Amino acid sequence: MSSVVVVGAQWGDEGKGKIVDMLTPDFDVVVRFQGGNNAGHTVVAGGVKYVLRLIPSGILHPGKRCFIGNGVVLDPAVFCEELETLNGQGVSVSPANLSVSRNTHLIMPYHKMLDQAREGSMGDAKIGTTGSGIGPCYEDKAARVGIRFSDLLDPSLLRAKIEIALREKNVLLTHLYNLNPVGAEKVMEALLPLSARLLPFMADISSEIEKCWKNGGRVLFEGAQGTELDIDHGTYPFVTSSNTVAGGAAAGSGVAPWRLERVIGISKAYTTRVGAGPFPTELLDSTGGHLRDKGVEFGTVTRRPRRCGWLDAVMLRHAARLNGITELALTKLDVLSGLEEIKICTAYRLGSGEDILYPPLEENGLAKVSPVYETLPGWGDDLGGASSADQLPRAARDYIKYIETLCGAPVNIVSIGPGRDQTILRQ
Repeated sequence: MSSVVVVGAQWGDEGKGKIVDMLTPDFDVVVRFQGGNNAGHTVVAGGVKYVLRLIPSGILHPGKRCFIGNGVVLDPAVFCEELETLNGQGVSVSPANLSVSRNTHLIMPYHKMLDQAREGSMGDAKIGTTGSGIGPCYEDKAARVGIRFSDLLDPSLLRAKIEIALREKNVLLTHLYNLNPVGAEKVMEALLPLSARLLPFMADISSEIEKCWKNGGRVLFEGAQGTELDIDHGTYPFVTSSNTVAGGAAAGSGVAPWRLERVIGISKAYTTRVGAGPFPTELLDSTGGHLRDKGVEFGTVTRRPRRCGWLDAVMLRHAARLNGITELALTKLDVLSGLEEIKICTAYRLGSGEDILYPPLEENGLAKVSPVYETLPGWGDDLGGASSADQLPRAARDYIKYIETLCGAPVNIVSIGPGRDQTILRQ
């Protein structure tokens, strides 16, 4: 296989960073194709914890090239901070191993101001955005008034585009949110000093990926967030502002869809969610607390406690269909150790009493369903010493097999801890 896409099969935070890090040695290039710095990947390597917000997880492997595609929205200041942090941790990051698409849109200070003001005014209707300016930046992209990476090459064009964007933004900031207007000069003063740091990373990512394939190389596409946060197919309106599904890898990096040969869906052995929105299998009892505490379920970027619940196979089945998942990677199986019984949501029950096998399509439809559970026996064994699937407790192996049956995809990777060596390859 010359190309593999790694996507989240839930609401994000599934452990994509660890799986990408594990797979990277078999690839030449790793490409991040959507999202912004609101999506953090945590990787533990050699006992060191690395937090990656924009840069692909493959950067931790010397000799590999990493690309940030046109589908990403990039905050220049955050990008520079991440460069400094990684270099400070001994990870070499330079234009020699990291490139950013010329067409990547940049998050401006006014995007963050608008994002935070909008969320702050929503009251109980808050979506749960991180306030990082992701949504407003994608809005400008669609409205054709966005600032692209290549605009940094022409300061006069950059200033003109900022002035055009601020015409509307300042009306909103001053008249709707009672904030001070933003001047183009102030934005330029913040952005231009970063340009010299940023510009050496600029490249034609689409052509570079094609060149890799022509030379017999292999490409790994790294998604951010999860399927249920997809702007079109997720639990709208409690979603992100980009296409998180596997198909987004083609548009978000500039490659043909037929190039995407294999899709690995990442799922936790249970379900978590950050922010607002319906969550059918959420546990507000001691079991939910067990999952949160043992799984250290706090947002990589926001540090917000994650909401926890039983595994939702309806969601996984939905993700498998949308992404064309060829195999699953199951993470944090060890967190379930110690529970006497484990439940899996196999269907949703409507108010009418009808059971459905896929999420309802209407807005906020998940808030109107109840989970239908199957109960399986738990296991008390600590999984830390297992190095193969055969060494897992029988109940854990049965749990994995049932997930495969429900979702129609094999679980080929099982993670039983945060470290690189705490991973079992079943096939």
